[in-house]
Amino acid sequence: MSLFRCLPALALAAASLPAAAVTIDGRIDAAEWAQARHVTEFVRVQPIDGAEPALRTEAWLLATPQGLAVAFRAEQPPGVPRTTQRTRRDQGGALDRVNLMVDFDGDGRTGYDFMVTVAGGISDEVITSERNFNTDWDGHWHRAVQQDEQGWSVEMLVPWHVAPMARPEGGERTLGIYLDRVVGSTGERYGWPYISFQNPTFLSEFHKVRVPHYEQSLIAVTPYVVGVHDAVGGGSDFDAGADLFWKPNGQFQLSATLNPDFGQVESDDLVVNFGAVETFFGDKRPFFTENQGLFDVPFGAGNSRLLYTRRIGGPADDGSGAGDVTAAVKLNGSLGQVRYGLLAAIEGDEVGRDFHALRATRDFGDQDLGVMLTRVDRPFLDRVATVYSADHLWTPDPAWVVRTQAVASSVQQAGEETGDFGWQLRADHALGDGWRQQLYLLHLGDELQLNDIGFLDRNDFNYVRYELARRRSGFPEDSKYASWETRWAVSNRRNGQGTVIAEAAAISRYAERRDGGTEFWEAAAWSSGHDDLITRGNGVLRVPEKLFLFWERSRPRQGAWSLYGSARAAGEGLEGASGLGLELAVQPTLHLSDSLSLQGRLSYQHAPDWLLWRGGDRLGSFRADTARLALNLQWQLGHRQELRVKFETIALDARLRQAWQVGPGGRPVPTSDPIPDFSLANLGFQVRYRYELAPLSDLYVVYGRGGALLEDGSRPLAELLGDATSLRDAEQLLVKLSYRFAN
Repeated sequence: MSLFRCLPALALAAASLPAAAVTIDGRIDAAEWAQARHVTEFVRVQPIDGAEPALRTEAWLLATPQGLAVAFRAEQPPGVPRTTQRTRRDQGGALDRVNLMVDFDGDGRTGYDFMVTVAGGISDEVITSERNFNTDWDGHWHRAVQQDEQGWSVEMLVPWHVAPMARPEGGERTLGIYLDRVVGSTGERYGWPYISFQNPTFLSEFHKVRVPHYEQSLIAVTPYVVGVHDAVGGGSDFDAGADLFWKPNGQFQLSATLNPDFGQVESDDLVVNFGAVETFFGDKRPFFTENQGLFDVPFGAGNSRLLYTRRIGGPADDGSGAGDVTAAVKLNGSLGQVRYGLLAAIEGDEVGRDFHALRATRDFGDQDLGVMLTRVDRPFLDRVATVYSADHLWTPDPAWVVRTQAVASSVQQAGEETGDFGWQLRADHALGDGWRQQLYLLHLGDELQLNDIGFLDRNDFNYVRYELARRRSGFPEDSKYASWETRWAVSNRRNGQGTVIAEAAAISRYAERRDGGTEFWEAAAWSSGHDDLITRGNGVLRVPEKLFLFWERSRPRQGAWSLYGSARAAGEGLEGASGLGLELAVQPTLHLSDSLSLQGRLSYQHAPDWLLWRGGDRLGSFRADTARLALNLQWQLGHRQELRVKFETIALDARLRQAWQVGPGGRPVPTSDPIPDFSLANLGFQVRYRYELAPLSDLYVVYGRGGALLEDGSRPLAELLGDATSLRDAEQLLVKLSYRFAN
């Protein structure tokens, strides 16, 4: 290490020089990295105070014909605990780790995060919209870790074919680079340059580095075979298909899939949803996660977006099950300064749908412009839905980020045409001294329809929200807090007819603690108003004020245990704030070894005034109790094998207190309608073994079982939980083998 510290200052500018190959073995060899840019200017960015790091961190950055090579040296003497537990891919937590984040075009549009832990675990993410991280993507890159008494070292090599890139001018490429290191035991993060994803601008603030322009071509074919035995329905099924990835140069990439396997080796969490808004689920299917960042266009609040890939291969329009995707293709590339993407997918059978999406963006310095077009043909419904979008990003200076977007939909169904539009504006402003503010405006037309291929939790909506926030750090060393950020927000919600849904005010605080954990609390109050969704179009209901209180705390591993807990109180029914319900949850994790952990979750919720739609303009107020029990075992058997056991069950018991009908002016009128009590039990159980044959090549053996019980009448929670374990609506054994052949 002393040799590296004595490298002359000239090496700081040497990243643009040609370089030989680097051996990725975790041992930072002086000769291999002699021409690299040596980065020592790390400062503390979590908490965000720019302080000198307590532990020395160095990095080397080198462009080679084989890819972008980066090395980290993290000082961590015996007195500083190391989080050496082994993790599955994309698993988060309070871990000792380093991150390389790269914007390959240097335009602030799309970035890629490559993370390596001290135990060799990895995660990779796509960064969009300045600070939106998505772990669904899995890239092919190389890394190695070496530990010694005084610290640990990481070497990475990210091939140039990992992402689409515009063709640069003059034989050099401008990269946006951000490097950081996290100390798991304290939660401190040391970064270069001095920026943070907690600020409104992050991706566009990456340090710009000029490197030689290298081209890499890649062709990869991943065939698969899968066999499924259905123990409930009887019989077995076998299938085969293939994924193709071709990148002849940096300006063009093609992904295609024939007869894709969309069987779930990743199980979704159990969800009980009686509300008017559907549940959002992420997508882990490889075809839809490969170079998907360009299509990740949010619009609206929460998870709303223009392209929600779970629609493709989702429930068929005739209710016969999941759609059968015959083939899909995706193009990514650039023409000059224009980046473009095309996605097309076709479902088979007579009820199959055709999905298309086209996206293009152009960087104009401090302004970016993007357009998107989606089209879905649904022959069974005699429906064709088209959505048009234009988005604009303006960063006049580092303190301001202004995003605007306009969206229009046009739907032709059974000879009739409907259309509408929506728009949003989000302005972030850093005021200095830890203060910032945000203004968000959203309009969604009554007939705006995005859910043929997108996700929009509602339409017919007008929303105004203003938020003021302040971040504080520099607390005394004996304080249990390292930093916190407090937010104050006010908002107004109305539908298109001017009906007040609610006016709201909230205060929240997110704190980073010196033990490496976090703490969050929030208090929010809604005024009396109206609920225009609960009856599914059968009337607007007047509702009283609402109150929400929430607290959560996470504590990283100490000895053999790590812990998470939360508490929530909410008054959401017709009794308003006086009818507070309570939910408590605890999630302990026992680390039996660095490779074997057992996580449990137990939660209980009591809702004294739970308001549910019961058909037409009828509603019921229920006294409800819900219990959730989950156990997850994770065993990393070496670096190639993984065993996961996931058990989850939910029990719900709801007893009617009062039946209601929507009366004149939306007033709830009590009735004597015979609305029954009801109870519910759900089960999800999966055992999954994975063997990594090679990068992005796996053998899976998965056993899954599940079921749901919904019946009239009240039953004790303990009895429901016991009965849930015997549910068997579905039971199957799946074996899947996929292998990636690449040049």
